[in-house]
Amino acid sequence: MRRRSLLIAVPAGLVTVAGCGGDNKSDSSKASDSASPSAPATSAAPPPKIVGGPLPAVTAGTKFGEKPAVAKGSGDPSKQLAVKTLIAGGGKAVAENDYVQAHYLGQVWSTGKVFDNSYDRKTPLLIQLAEGSIIDGWRYALQGKKVGSRVLFSVPPTWGYGKEGNSQAGIKGTDTLVFVADIQGAFNASSSAKGTEVPQNDASLPKVGTNTDGKAPSIDIPKKDAPTGLVSKYVIEGDGETVAAKDSVLVQYKGVFWDNGKEFDSTYGRKALTSFGLQQVVKGWAQGLEGKKVGSRVLIVVPPKLGYGDKPPAGSGIKKDSVLVFSVDILAKM
Repeated sequence: MRRRSLLIAVPAGLVTVAGCGGDNKSDSSKASDSASPSAPATSAAPPPKIVGGPLPAVTAGTKFGEKPAVAKGSGDPSKQLAVKTLIAGGGKAVAENDYVQAHYLGQVWSTGKVFDNSYDRKTPLLIQLAEGSIIDGWRYALQGKKVGSRVLFSVPPTWGYGKEGNSQAGIKGTDTLVFVADIQGAFNASSSAKGTEVPQNDASLPKVGTNTDGKAPSIDIPKKDAPTGLVSKYVIEGDGETVAAKDSVLVQYKGVFWDNGKEFDSTYGRKALTSFGLQQVVKGWAQGLEGKKVGSRVLIVVPPKLGYGDKPPAGSGIKKDSVLVFSVDILAKM
């Protein structure tokens, strides 16, 4: 599964509305060109019973984060969801509707054929455990498991790709699938930046709160003229990977107007995170986040020419030529 095969549901935020040449479809909404645990068109099966087996053995790559090798299934697989924690992590427990970041390998029970894995791509999956975003087998198998865990589970068609299967991946409608997932992170509406606070000594710039309790930070606008150029500065500097122009990110953010400090958009208010590609958003966001580290909180001041200019989104409450101020927590890179 390449990044563009992910079916991540992106809440409708103002930031992702403009700067895309009129095409607001995310990269993840395009047709898949490889297999993934992304959800089929419908997902209406009742919850499965969780059982302990049978499950094939992991024969190599047994450490967390290593690419595993898994034996072919022996005998008939369970008609329910078989789940086993091979390595118990010590992080937060995963809940329904969380975004989960995980490396994984998937293969067919009866043949042992690997149809997809993220280890070779060196890019973990980041997807929401929500109905319609991912196959139900993943939703139910990973709920309650802790970050740092390796989970082995088998998914019968009912909670996988259904009777239609996935022809692109060579998965038939009768195939039970076997997955190994290494849970590397979990994020929800209470997630915040993690890192080192950076002094905010420039009195001509807004000051952003440094709380990391999942609540919206304060943004105090100085009684000064707005800068004419883009401002992008760390408030909290994380220690994760650097964001590149081609990347997609998962964020918390809050946006206010420079002229009155009034909030016009916020993931905190919606209680839902937002994911997007840097090529989808207004230029001020794309340029402001490029080069910043995952885990950081970033102050971005967007002048009109790099924001919405004289064509703000209808119904947004944003006036023409508004200077916009954002606090952005970069939670993960996709």
